[in-house]
Amino acid sequence: MSKYMQLFQGTSFSSKSPTEIQVLRDHLYCINDDGMIERIVAPEDAEYASLLDAYQGTDKFQRLEAGQYFLPGFVDLHVHAPQWAQSGTALDIPLYDWLNTYTFPLESKFSDLEFARTVYDDVVSTLLANGTTTALYFATVHKEASLLLAQICASKGQRGLVGKVVMDDPEQNPEYYRDADTSTALADTEEFIIAVQELAKTTKQGVYPVVTPRFIPSCTDEGLRGLGELAAKYDTYVQSHCSESDWAHGYVKNRFHKNDAFALHDFGLLRDKSVMAHCNFLEDQDAELFADTGTAIAHCPISNAYFANSVIPVARFHAKNVEIGLGSDISGGFSPSLFDNIRQAVISSRMLEDGVNPSLPAEDRGVPDSRITIHQAFYLATAGGGDSLSLPIGRIQEGYAWDVQVIDTSIPSAKLPIFDEHEDVHDIFQKIMYLARPEHIREVWVQGDKVHSR
Repeated sequence: MSKYMQLFQGTSFSSKSPTEIQVLRDHLYCINDDGMIERIVAPEDAEYASLLDAYQGTDKFQRLEAGQYFLPGFVDLHVHAPQWAQSGTALDIPLYDWLNTYTFPLESKFSDLEFARTVYDDVVSTLLANGTTTALYFATVHKEASLLLAQICASKGQRGLVGKVVMDDPEQNPEYYRDADTSTALADTEEFIIAVQELAKTTKQGVYPVVTPRFIPSCTDEGLRGLGELAAKYDTYVQSHCSESDWAHGYVKNRFHKNDAFALHDFGLLRDKSVMAHCNFLEDQDAELFADTGTAIAHCPISNAYFANSVIPVARFHAKNVEIGLGSDISGGFSPSLFDNIRQAVISSRMLEDGVNPSLPAEDRGVPDSRITIHQAFYLATAGGGDSLSLPIGRIQEGYAWDVQVIDTSIPSAKLPIFDEHEDVHDIFQKIMYLARPEHIREVWVQGDKVHSR
């Protein structure tokens, strides 16, 4: 009866669908040597008692304490890892000015590998402490520092998808921070892809190279075309920004006389492994192209409040079968917590539906049927992110990786307002979603290995 690497006992919350939560009360979770959930056993199942007898009292068994619950690890689909060094600053100016005044000068410093190591080590540890078990990272234009970020993810046990950023257009990027030229950008990207794929062979949880044009305004046509060819050659993930703000969306329309989505598609950059950040200004035909190509949206609700000039219609895009996950967008989004972004996703959707201009009549003020629930926002941060990456993550379900966070609702310094031991478990879930902070995350596991505890 000792066939499993680990046996856990406790109550878990996971997404049954985008709108429904699955509650598994006091189940057993049987984890195999590969860190996958091989079996989930309910208390009424015949094997339940015999499994408990076999594993209790061994170092392979862990039972949650009263007030503790399992959640899936969060999947953050959009993180600018170097920008962790400026999080919480400079959020009061337009996107174009923000990039050139603050962000590009900071990112240029990552040619210094010691500086890069200090920041990258901290951001990976911080995200793990916030329950993020998988992160899709933009690094910088520097090949060596970008590889270092992948190595840090591998060593700390986080599932990292990492992109060396391409900014090869000398007309659009500052001289102090860009690729030397297009051929160098493509050669560095190919070498980076090969190196990360080799690194991945040494990891249990996986690390992945990502083809990463920063966004169309940073790249030449030749660079974009070459990146699309590299993505196809090595079957890699692709990430970029798409139709984020009035300025970015308008720039592409002026340059190509078409929307971002179709321009990216022309260069081979929309595919089943593509994740595009923001996408606030997608039109219906753009959303349909995303659905047809399997391209996912990284919804970044906190960042969008500062830089996107709009609220993305998540409900409308979901209805068109577009895959959508959640992103923190450090540092356009100030918080490394997807709990914070879950809450903002709900708030922003309500503001879109209700409208924000009190001088208009109520019936003219908002966009009908735009709200999403806390259940839907939780789905975006977990199962939606896993589906967007086509990986078996984001659910507590057989055949999925044991990527979980242990939430403690009863720690003395931050006890959640749960006073009735018989309180409805769905209400407890909502309290966790709205009130949990990093100190409630007692443990984080990735692919069956504990990677964080407090």
